[in-house]
Amino acid sequence: MPREEAEERGCLAMPPALVARFFLLSFCTRALALNVAAEDAKDSTELLSQASEKSGNSTKIAKELKEIVFVIQSQRNSFHLKKADDLKQSIFKQAAVLGKEMPTVLLTHEMDRHEGAWTILPLMHEFSVTYSRNSSWFFFCDEDTRIHIVKLLKTLRRYDKSKELFLGKALHDDESTIIHHYAFAENPTVFKFPDFAAGWALSIPLIKKLAKRLKNEPLKSDFTIDLKYEIALYIWEKGNGPHLTPVPEFCTEDFDSPNAADCATTFTNFLPLCGNPVKKTDIFVAVKTCRRFHEDRIPVVKQTWEGEAGLIEYYSDYAESSIPTVDLGVPNTERGHCGKTFAILERFLNHSPDTTPWLVIVDDDTLISISRLQKLLSCYDPSEPVIIGERYGYGLGSGGYSYITGGGGMVFSRAAIQRLFASKCRCYSNDAPDDMVIGMCFSGLRIPVTHSPLFHQTWGQQFKLGNSSHTWSFILEHSSPLTHWPVNTE
Repeated sequence: MPREEAEERGCLAMPPALVARFFLLSFCTRALALNVAAEDAKDSTELLSQASEKSGNSTKIAKELKEIVFVIQSQRNSFHLKKADDLKQSIFKQAAVLGKEMPTVLLTHEMDRHEGAWTILPLMHEFSVTYSRNSSWFFFCDEDTRIHIVKLLKTLRRYDKSKELFLGKALHDDESTIIHHYAFAENPTVFKFPDFAAGWALSIPLIKKLAKRLKNEPLKSDFTIDLKYEIALYIWEKGNGPHLTPVPEFCTEDFDSPNAADCATTFTNFLPLCGNPVKKTDIFVAVKTCRRFHEDRIPVVKQTWEGEAGLIEYYSDYAESSIPTVDLGVPNTERGHCGKTFAILERFLNHSPDTTPWLVIVDDDTLISISRLQKLLSCYDPSEPVIIGERYGYGLGSGGYSYITGGGGMVFSRAAIQRLFASKCRCYSNDAPDDMVIGMCFSGLRIPVTHSPLFHQTWGQQFKLGNSSHTWSFILEHSSPLTHWPVNTE
């Protein structure tokens, strides 16, 4: 990750020697976050009122606002529902200052008649049929994106709404990557894709084109891994569609940043904290390993984050007392590990204290901040069936399912594991992909997985930790949604 990108999003590129110190960084308290949010709301209302008075044309502004359909990429979990609704109410409050007409605000979790609503493209037909006649733009944003309505309207006026336009804050790969299928290998910087945190927009002519294309040509890709890149690639259509147009007013700075004066959007960069952090003893950490990695990877875990964990066990195909590891009686497999993961889930239910509400399953090459995880989990109710991590999708264009990728770590509430074992859904083989089988099971139970941008499949760079040179996965390495691959901004 380039240094300038890391600094922009609230983290610094980290030399290996600072790994342990890195996990000790602290974040602002929730009280400070709420105070800033309150001040932001007051300032936003004052600015809106002033802008409306200066324009002398509130009718025009109200009409322009009515022509925007806002789409909040929301989730069904109660914590995320609250954040999405807060953003929706913020949009309505700003609109009320400008006139009586309220804009259309859609929440994607309310549109999930099929599993793939969060991937956006399956919704294009509904967008086109329902809203194209009276609208000019669709504006998409995360639940933590802050929108200044007047500045957004001013920004959109610069662009010709009669053309097929794709607007956003532009990102690009610094080097070709496996999750992007090594596309544009000769010069990956040429292809731009949007930073969802800053918001992004599609003109109605482009919405109509995409809806027509999707009707005649269903999505081909089986996997959804990096949605923002995949949407941009689909829209580009091998050069037959529009490139992303960079919009400098779509920002990811904090609201009160001096760099945000002209921003139509900003982003909330606080690590979530909802009351007191959960206790360390409320989190049971399960580390998946095997005999051949006992000397290579386990020492790194012990030298970095093991000391933060209140409850931790290492699960292997060989019992070694010096670590110690637990032999689950499941042979090691070269891929999948479904048998091992289900054995861990069952052991948690039967052998850990009933008072321990959370289970975290990580690989032996995952680096994690337990202190940050304690803060994050304070926002979730363990009495609900909750599964948290980095969300991927499989076959979502044709009735597939979402799942939490195992490489970035999987967090389960005890209630979720109980629901899983109460069902008959199990591994079809020991070497089946554990994360995908779990996703398929919970999809069948109508229990959604919950995406958190704080979990990352990989850092995307090799570096040396101890005696191990390896690409390590990170959980909660900073507080803002940032792609885990080498990426840069325009």
